[in-house]
Amino acid sequence: MTVYLSIDIGGTYIKYAFINDGHELFGHQKIKTNENVDNAIRKQVEEIIDSASDVFTIKGVGISTAGIVDRERGKIIYAGPTIQDYAGTDFKSQLSRKFGLPIHVENDVNAALLGERWKGAAQGEDHVFCITLGTGIGGAYFHQQLVDGFHHQANSVGYLLYDEKTNTNYESRAATSALNRVIEQEVGKGIEAKEVFDRAKSGDKKCMAIIHSWASEVAKGLAQIIILIDPKCILIGGGISRQGEFLLKLVQEHVVQFLPKNFLITELKIAELFNDAALYGAVYPFFKEEL
Repeated sequence: MTVYLSIDIGGTYIKYAFINDGHELFGHQKIKTNENVDNAIRKQVEEIIDSASDVFTIKGVGISTAGIVDRERGKIIYAGPTIQDYAGTDFKSQLSRKFGLPIHVENDVNAALLGERWKGAAQGEDHVFCITLGTGIGGAYFHQQLVDGFHHQANSVGYLLYDEKTNTNYESRAATSALNRVIEQEVGKGIEAKEVFDRAKSGDKKCMAIIHSWASEVAKGLAQIIILIDPKCILIGGGISRQGEFLLKLVQEHVVQFLPKNFLITELKIAELFNDAALYGAVYPFFKEEL
């Protein structure tokens, strides 16, 4: 069988799957991301391609990855602390040379947005901003094409709203990791965010207060995006987005507090593809011309 291989590199796991000419994503697998010593992550990707080539004929490889990516060179040009020594990692030239395959490399939030535009909640939409809430917060914007900025650093929204007094920024206060820290302090160790949401839905006032406080922090950043970019819609992604309409209603309730009266026209939506979004988006360039 002839397929494309899609790989999504995160700080904790590397996920991968295959996609056929019918756009069917299958064969999902994941491995723990190695500590990135001596190009360990690129070597893991090489091993994935090697093993996949034993099973299928691979037509091309799409890579979604944390970090700021120069997609033309297929290279990581900036990376935060999530993956050490990652800046400078060259996927495209190294993998193309070794395997003789076309390679596409894309930032993971950009890839997620492409996936959602192709197969998810924003199909065919233009003027779409995607924000992912996870260990950190990432952003991506699509207007006729992905909009990266001159230095590829646009939409790094996790760095917004820096507060000198607390030495925190937007993602320090509004990522799901921030929510989890509050839950551990105020509810107890080992309690997951899903349980706190369930308790809040059942009327637990303490849990509802925690979620409202966190949703307010999320909304502050969304308000900045709306003011600066005026997107048609904002997609909210990341694992926490599985809370669906309940989460959406909370965030919408708080966003209006940080905007002028009657200013909110941008539609807020929940992403649909979850972990598959970036896997679809990573290989989307191979299918783009046929669509």
